[in-house]
Amino acid sequence: MLSTVLSRVGHHADRVLISDRAGEYTGTDLLAAGRDIASRCGAGERGQGERIALLGSPGLAYVAGLLGIWMRGAMAIPLCPEHPAAEIAYVLDDADVSVVLVDPRLAHLLPPTSATIVPLPTCAAEVRTATEFEQFEQFEPHGSVPALMLYTSGTTGRPKGVVHSHATVSAQVSCLVEAWEWDSSDRIAHFLPLHHVHGLVNQLLCPLWVGARCDMFARFDAPTILDALATTPYTIFMAVPTIYSKAIAAWEAADERTRLRWSAGCAQLRVMISGSAALAVPVLERWREISGHTLLERYGMTEIGIALTNPLIGERRPGFVGGPVPGMFVRVVDDAKVLEGDGVTGELQVRGANVFTEYWRRPDETTASFTADGWFLTGDQVTVDAGCFRITGRLSTDIIKSGGYKISALEIEGVLLAHPAIADCAVVGVPDDTWGERVAVAVVLRAGESLELEHLRSWARTELAPYKLPTLFERVETLPRNVMGKVLKPTVRTIFNPAG
Repeated sequence: MLSTVLSRVGHHADRVLISDRAGEYTGTDLLAAGRDIASRCGAGERGQGERIALLGSPGLAYVAGLLGIWMRGAMAIPLCPEHPAAEIAYVLDDADVSVVLVDPRLAHLLPPTSATIVPLPTCAAEVRTATEFEQFEQFEPHGSVPALMLYTSGTTGRPKGVVHSHATVSAQVSCLVEAWEWDSSDRIAHFLPLHHVHGLVNQLLCPLWVGARCDMFARFDAPTILDALATTPYTIFMAVPTIYSKAIAAWEAADERTRLRWSAGCAQLRVMISGSAALAVPVLERWREISGHTLLERYGMTEIGIALTNPLIGERRPGFVGGPVPGMFVRVVDDAKVLEGDGVTGELQVRGANVFTEYWRRPDETTASFTADGWFLTGDQVTVDAGCFRITGRLSTDIIKSGGYKISALEIEGVLLAHPAIADCAVVGVPDDTWGERVAVAVVLRAGESLELEHLRSWARTELAPYKLPTLFERVETLPRNVMGKVLKPTVRTIFNPAG
């Protein structure tokens, strides 16, 4: 019988699995709250065809909602409270949901909908006991039943619903449990968005699976989280690169005593992980100086969970994302030819139990995303060196074709971020009649710094080939990013080409 997250929570009945600002909750507490939520959804359509959206705050509300949806045999569609009403409305309409579970504290964010609205409990006192509602018969899902629909970031087009079954979710979790050696003694501080693989699968479902403790914070605040690391026996930490940059800034602004305390808190962790966007080497190096940790970089997608990871034990190479996680198969392809050995560059293709089932109601796009022999086309270009993979860019946005060369925007960004005047930057290709595309860079300068294009080009010549040097340059206050910290390259491109 398939082991699911739902069944695994039942194995940890007496352990505290979740905490939030209102209290602590054992496996028994979470299952009782989930059963309450499942019964509140009514006696209408149940099972594989039911789609229920979830707008919950981190903590009991969200976890009870998720478990309740699965107890009904329905598919969960997590919503992002940070998204504008129009984007939430798009997801509700596209997914054609019948019920929306809503944390009352977030109800003002919900756009008008014809779906049934069901309030979520915000603390243990709001959970009804079994005697207060009809006995609910829990659905026992098999592997192929849809469990989760996550929407893509929409960085290259309209967000698509990515459908995962209970089997693919379980595969994603179990491979990370093995790769990162999760066990019940672990404890993690959770503050990432819960509509995304990073915050949902990696940070929440993994600890639920093994019976570890997950302390859920409403959001990331650098002093708050660094204080928590210094006062609580956490063992594992996950964040996106922008969060590590904010943590560095907070540490540098703190007094010496606070710095020492925060660094000691980081040092007690067994691993610190970075993902969801490219990690600049200067950020990795500075964080290592502060925390004593070489960040473990990994690579994943909404469609596949985590596919590549640096080792838990062993060398972690800056700029590389390691090798395949257990159970994942990968290959590199260029011009329909499978490439083998070191030094090869091409599209990363993957296959394994982690891979999604379909794009919701987009059969043609689903078919086009796989090869005839079943490999998923990630759309990301990689280079292999000594068995380790380095992501060189998204083929649709990060690979610039200029003068006959294929140029990695990520490589250029990595070099430019080492410039002492640059706090942040994004490199894009801008259409050009002569060159095909020109290399353009938008930079965020450090306070009090100035920089001109010619100086930047001169400085970068020792690291970049002439054809990789930017020819267009704009200073900006901030870079446009989504809630997971990914730069929105199409928006950056409009800085140089307003017509798009």
